[in-house]
Amino acid sequence: MAVFKVSFLGLVVAIALFSASTQSLAHPAGFNFGWGSGWGSEPSRGHSGYAPAGGSFGLFPQFYQFSCPQANDIVISVLQQAIAREPRVAASLLRLHFHDCFVQGCDASVLLDDSTTIASEKRSGPNRNSLRGFEVIDEIKAKLEEACPQTVSCADILALAARGSIVLSGGPNWDLPLGRRDSRTASLSGSNSNIPAPNSTLSTLLTFFKRQGLDEVDLVALSGGHTIGVARCVTFKQRLYNQRGNNQPDETLERSYYFGLKSVCPSSGGDNNISPLDFASPAKFDNAYFKLILFGKGLLTSDQVLLTGNGNGNGNAGKTMELVKTYAYDESLFFQQFAKSMVKMGNIRPLTGSKGEVRNNCRRLN
Repeated sequence: MAVFKVSFLGLVVAIALFSASTQSLAHPAGFNFGWGSGWGSEPSRGHSGYAPAGGSFGLFPQFYQFSCPQANDIVISVLQQAIAREPRVAASLLRLHFHDCFVQGCDASVLLDDSTTIASEKRSGPNRNSLRGFEVIDEIKAKLEEACPQTVSCADILALAARGSIVLSGGPNWDLPLGRRDSRTASLSGSNSNIPAPNSTLSTLLTFFKRQGLDEVDLVALSGGHTIGVARCVTFKQRLYNQRGNNQPDETLERSYYFGLKSVCPSSGGDNNISPLDFASPAKFDNAYFKLILFGKGLLTSDQVLLTGNGNGNGNAGKTMELVKTYAYDESLFFQQFAKSMVKMGNIRPLTGSKGEVRNNCRRLN
């Protein structure tokens, strides 16, 4: 939190994060991390109920039921401590899973460090000085290796950590298909070309998501993950000072929000200053993100264009606009769809069977 500048917005963030840190660890009603009853189990209508797993590619929720039945308990115990220390890490772990799956599938390639044979994805434009949470994954992996050596893959750890972070922040729970294996390769070029930028237009976002087999519903629901976490000034500075190349701010920004952001993010310098993606409840997983977008208070261009379309207030966002409105008014529906879309994203080109390996250390090949 030391990088916060003293500002009204910064004070709001600090107060909200500290007040939410204990609340975010409260188990929601129906909290249950059992292996589930299978792919076709009927989802609960409550916020914390399971969504159907929809397993594919040989993935299924009970994959570790006999080989490492305590796997998820170990993940959750590490997450509880990590999130208590720093609530922001929940969003960081969700983002790690997203950045992994969008580059050659959900195979933990994002975790590999540079070596003689690996050009690490950590060096890519979207990831450099941005991705966080690697030490939490390391701690989870070390504890799992003690309990169940060479059993739980790093790719599955990323998926379990993402789900656990959502639930511990007050969000939905779901049956999570497991059985991914870890890649023996990474793709620095793929990381540079497959992860949408924060200033993306709506058409660009849709193109990037459709490339992964995800549609408009998945785009809007998964964007709702921005209800927790923060973004660096460099990712939204363009909106404040030169959105359309005319040295003017983005006119879709609500005025008071715009002035608050300027106090955090100056026109020169301060690139690593941070602001919450959802200043109303930055450490609580809820639907406030969508409500803020309706009032012109989405932080990133890629957030606001879900409502405005082309980003200047004159575009027709069509289906995404209607989904933003729907999720703003119906948190339960958002939670259900977020869970479904997370399962769908987690099923992007996994390695299964004899493909890949189960790494002993998530940062390097065996």
